[in-house]
Amino acid sequence: MLLQIKFPELGLAREDCVEMSWIQSTLYVAGFPIESREVLLNRSDPGVRSFKSKSDYVQKPTPVKGLEGMWRRLLEAEAAAAAVLLMPYGGRMPEIGESALPFPYRGGNLFEVAPVVYWNGDGDSERYVDWIRRLQRYMTPYVSSSPRAAYFNYRDLDIGVNGDGGKTAILGC
Repeated sequence: MLLQIKFPELGLAREDCVEMSWIQSTLYVAGFPIESREVLLNRSDPGVRSFKSKSDYVQKPTPVKGLEGMWRRLLEAEAAAAAVLLMPYGGRMPEIGESALPFPYRGGNLFEVAPVVYWNGDGDSERYVDWIRRLQRYMTPYVSSSPRAAYFNYRDLDIGVNGDGGKTAILGC
């Protein structure tokens, strides 16, 4: 097994790993049983948490001050069920041409930062959406700019919103 060769310090055996399809991993990450695909079609299940996520790319090391400010925001009440995913890039990624695979984000990015906040019910949705928008505004000096880039396949309705009545533009970031 490749993990045993590359990361022997983890002490993993084949039985520690579970191979699953993309749809199964989606269910697993959302906290659903991987056998229950029907739950993805149910938009009114009271047991399903609502969420809002964002995505940014970091191209230069984030100073300690920037990380401390992000941690402080994660201690706010709205962040009780929040997480910030830091997905590292680098290694051999820059060696792969942008047109070789449909993933143009490899060159120049150190990592992707993807905060997400969850809540139950509809009543307080604006409170949580406002919180994650504030977090993203705070992160502005520490992420890509001109243009600010986001992972294209994350559906974020804040991206591309014009000031003309909510019409959206299609952006390839």
